[in-house]
Amino acid sequence: MKNELVIVLDFGGQYNQLVARRVRECNVYCEIYSYKTDIEKIKEMKPKGIILTGGPNSCYEEDSPTYSRELFELGIPVLGLCYGAQLMMHVLGGNVGRAEVREYGKTEVLIDKQDSKVFENVSTPTICWMSHFDAISQEAPGFEITAHTADCPVAAAENEAEGLYAIQFHPEVLHTVEGTKMINNFVKNVCGCAGDWKMDAFVEETIAAIREKVGNGKVLCALSGGVDSSVAAVMLSKAIGSQLTCVFVDHGLLRKNEGDEVEAVFGPEGHYDLNFIRVNAQERFYEKLAGVTEPEEKRKIIGEEFIRVFEEEAKKIGTVDFLVQGTIYPDVVESGLGGESAVIKSHHNVGGLPDYVDFKEIIEPLRDLFKDEVRKAGLELGIPERLVFRQPFPGPGLGIRIIGEITEEKVKIVQDADAIYREEMDAAGMNKIVGQYFAALTNMRSVGVMGDERTYDYAVALRAVNTIDFMTAESAEVPWEVLHRVTSRIVNEVNHVNRVFYDLTGKPPGTIEFE
Repeated sequence: MKNELVIVLDFGGQYNQLVARRVRECNVYCEIYSYKTDIEKIKEMKPKGIILTGGPNSCYEEDSPTYSRELFELGIPVLGLCYGAQLMMHVLGGNVGRAEVREYGKTEVLIDKQDSKVFENVSTPTICWMSHFDAISQEAPGFEITAHTADCPVAAAENEAEGLYAIQFHPEVLHTVEGTKMINNFVKNVCGCAGDWKMDAFVEETIAAIREKVGNGKVLCALSGGVDSSVAAVMLSKAIGSQLTCVFVDHGLLRKNEGDEVEAVFGPEGHYDLNFIRVNAQERFYEKLAGVTEPEEKRKIIGEEFIRVFEEEAKKIGTVDFLVQGTIYPDVVESGLGGESAVIKSHHNVGGLPDYVDFKEIIEPLRDLFKDEVRKAGLELGIPERLVFRQPFPGPGLGIRIIGEITEEKVKIVQDADAIYREEMDAAGMNKIVGQYFAALTNMRSVGVMGDERTYDYAVALRAVNTIDFMTAESAEVPWEVLHRVTSRIVNEVNHVNRVFYDLTGKPPGTIEFE
């Protein structure tokens, strides 16, 4: 149930989505809004609590993001994190300035007030993640210091009577060992949330809302066969049955044999009644992408062509009122539409949409969920585990796993290399350990020797990451013998490849996909 809402006000922090994710782990529904959100809108939402995120600015500078004092006088508990903590102090009469010693990374924090509602059952010292140039030099009137570090005298402060809590570190990141406990303490002990938001309730409410919105209308669903669109399609099928038509566009940028596999599951011979239509549009997409090398342009082209294909199919069906897409929350955040996040990349079903779309409205039933929450929703809907826990695959497909221009030859190279990689990873049991893994084709060509002859061919990059929410990720430790076997097979079995690299970059600074 969504009768309990905690909102996150985003001041440009890189961890804003993780704050929302941690709140949801406490079974409390949470949404992210920009710090520019009007105070009247916040009052209308009647949140049980408000969390202010970190941010890259200094709160005492003239043009820095801020909020009025009224926010702290609503009678709603407020938790400020990093920049949010400094802003709270600054607005309420404390002092913030450049820290004598910058703190970054894992830091030992000593809890000074162990009966604090936020620090209940938190050990002292406790390891927390610090990331700040500025520091609170004087707490605001009415506040008491509740934690400190060797270099930071005010690591946390609170005004318990007013329900205001300032924390200099980041409890939302996994590096803060007891961070989830602190956030749970805030939403339960301070905000008084019962924590009764469950995925089964979300699924039931969403199905009911879809049924009410659609009425007697016709709905077209963009089905890619990936986890997100599959869950969206089954949710719509349960909501409106035969009013739904699912169009699967094979754009020629899918994994090896994937088009046939998707049809086998969702087509006429499959287990679902989805009015399944397959459109083979490979040549059309290749023509549109010919000569295009810039990543954002590729994404936009693929997104627009998707919509055009759907429009054409819709006209064949007759009047279609709604288009359904499997957009999820990280797509929204990374496309710069959630809070104050910078545009990291346009997702084909969010920021990549063309200006003109020939449908009354777009329905995105999973728009507020993170990837692991989508999987839980899939299980609630009765979708088999093998589909729910399938490897994630981006909407633009191999188009963003091929650096530079996309050609049919390059697509075949990366399909074959990726199939070998996934086969060997699965055989080694790594599919049960690693969050996501795939092969990508770099635009680098280099000299090699094969069969006593000089070659000048491509390099394939292998990627494997561990992640919970796909907003942050670390490279996975794949056994050397597995990587060696994959490399040997790729250079021997895949034409025009003479080198294989393993990508060790985390997210951040990289993204999980290559483009």
